[in-house]
Amino acid sequence: MVTSYPLPEGFSEFDVFSLGSCLLVEGLLGFFLNAVTVVAFLKIRELRTPSNFLVFSLAMADMGISMNATVAAFSSFLRYWPYGSDGCQTHGFQGFMTALASIHFIAAVAWDRYHQYCTRTKLQWSSAITLVIFIWLFTAFWAAMPLIGWGEYDYEPLRTCCTLDYSKGDRNYVSYLIPMSIFNMGIQMFVVMSSYQSIDRKFKKTGQAKFNCGTPLKTMLFCWGPYGILAYYAAVENATLVSPKLRMIAPILAKTSPTFNVFVYSLGNENYRGGIWQLLTGQKIETSAVENKTK
Repeated sequence: MVTSYPLPEGFSEFDVFSLGSCLLVEGLLGFFLNAVTVVAFLKIRELRTPSNFLVFSLAMADMGISMNATVAAFSSFLRYWPYGSDGCQTHGFQGFMTALASIHFIAAVAWDRYHQYCTRTKLQWSSAITLVIFIWLFTAFWAAMPLIGWGEYDYEPLRTCCTLDYSKGDRNYVSYLIPMSIFNMGIQMFVVMSSYQSIDRKFKKTGQAKFNCGTPLKTMLFCWGPYGILAYYAAVENATLVSPKLRMIAPILAKTSPTFNVFVYSLGNENYRGGIWQLLTGQKIETSAVENKTK
């Protein structure tokens, strides 16, 4: 029974229930919205373009994050992690790989949009498929390293989900954190920032803005910035001295990313939004509305 398990240190019954409820809403909402994105790509022929394949791949990664959050929510309602040490390692690997992949695909979409609007270069299928395969293999490599001893997966402060262990802050952790964050966050943030800055200048020059160029970077920083700050704080100070409740803010915000991404990259894309509308209502849209925008 739930009452047979003690509360995690630093959390009240209400805290555990509230955090579990947040994780559940994030998980189910993110999974459903991204599933619609995935099904629309598979069902609506006009959506199946190389550029939209990147949005589809982002949705697949975000579905993985949402599944991870749902498992954590279930454990939170139980008040303990029921899957053992091996389950924790699997949960940590799956969550970390899909999170890194999501960040990479956000950068890939930004790079593609830069070429669409600034260089008038259309993405080819061969390049899109190669890029997607590379991203999954690259992120799988970095997520697998803690399984073999470079870094480590352990419980979040709530002890009902698992992620990269920052509590030790030792040399092993720091040696993994720095290159991992550079190759999986730093470069991606630079690509997103520089791409949308160039697009924004293009929009201002032509006077025809297609979307808000500041939204992608702001969303990325809101969702993943707190985790990055916490991770680097743990490299120089004892992170366990920070309140467990405060430390749980980072994973809670990170797991909002799948929902935000749907509104920014799927519903926020006139092309993709039209395809989703056709999927949900059966009303076929004009061909011009589902063409991949290159102007």
